[in-house]
Amino acid sequence: MTTNQEQQAIKTSSSQEEEIDLIALSKELWDGRKTIIKWVLGGILIGLVIALLSPKEFTVTSTMVPQSAQSRTGNMSGLSSLAAMAGVNLSAGSGGESLSPMVYPKIVQSAPFLLELMDTPFQMEEANQPFSLYTYYTEYKKPGVLGAIKKYTIGLPEVILKAIRKSEEATVTGNANSLLRLSPEQYEVAKALQQKVNVNINDKEGTIVLSVSLHDPILTAQVANKAQQMLQRYITTYRIQKAQEQLGFVQARYEEKKAEFMGIQDKLALFRDRNKNVSSAIAQTEEQRLQSEYNMAFSVYSELAKQLEQAQIKVKEDTPVLTIIEPVQVPLEKSSPNRPMILIIWTFLGGIIGVSTIFGKQFLATVQERWRETDKPEELQTKS
Repeated sequence: MTTNQEQQAIKTSSSQEEEIDLIALSKELWDGRKTIIKWVLGGILIGLVIALLSPKEFTVTSTMVPQSAQSRTGNMSGLSSLAAMAGVNLSAGSGGESLSPMVYPKIVQSAPFLLELMDTPFQMEEANQPFSLYTYYTEYKKPGVLGAIKKYTIGLPEVILKAIRKSEEATVTGNANSLLRLSPEQYEVAKALQQKVNVNINDKEGTIVLSVSLHDPILTAQVANKAQQMLQRYITTYRIQKAQEQLGFVQARYEEKKAEFMGIQDKLALFRDRNKNVSSAIAQTEEQRLQSEYNMAFSVYSELAKQLEQAQIKVKEDTPVLTIIEPVQVPLEKSSPNRPMILIIWTFLGGIIGVSTIFGKQFLATVQERWRETDKPEELQTKS
């Protein structure tokens, strides 16, 4: 019985202490309400500045589904035999390599893709004639107020490094024509486009979403449309490379055997015209020999014609198709900045900083008080 009473008393005292702590915390917050209000107002002010000075952006998205016919390798066995006779090995590529959609984002972010995209001319509202994204970013685009502040504060080391790199590049000599080398301006434009052009893969739905974000709605739609066409072309080029090599091999052999067949055909016709009334054994033997050559050449020629048709079909079969579900549309509303959300976030941050300031001051005061208490016994000992 006594134990139960003691436990009940402990619970009562702990609950009272919790109530006291909550009351003390509430009192601290109330006493520091001016500090909290100042920080909240500061957060609102910062949020307003950021919301008003942030540049507008429009986003265009296009949804696609990758489709590709299954490769038919069985009907290309004759091609492999012909290639082997000519000393060319095509068996390694006869299976038809597929390009995983997971690689598509890497293609869009690659340097060759971005270089081609930045050199493509587009029509912009601020210009009477089309010009490229490279020209826009290097000659026309000016950083906003926030961009300028960031450039010469947080980004100041990068600005200094760029100046050093430019001076070093002016003194660099050597032959690097075989390598892909971007100029500092191209690198900066490519880095900017990597943030503006993206491809996302939805594994569950099996869709591909291409998104482009830029300052002008019409320009954004143009860039998205061009990027979509380029992605289709890059995928197709990689996917049908093997089939095109096979087609080229068959085409060359076909033309060669066609010329050979027509030559033998002309020889046989000419021999028969010259020996119409000749019945000698030598003439008959020569005619049989020419007929045998003709039959052999015709057999090879007709077989190559079949293989050529098969190779052409294979190229069409292996050509991937991106079926467009949601086409590119000119956006009517901006996607950023989301001004209400910016205000809410900065107001919330201001409140958190204000509350943290109050509790931080209380914590420092407690630490200083305990520090003084530990120093008092030492002072008494030294005096005694």
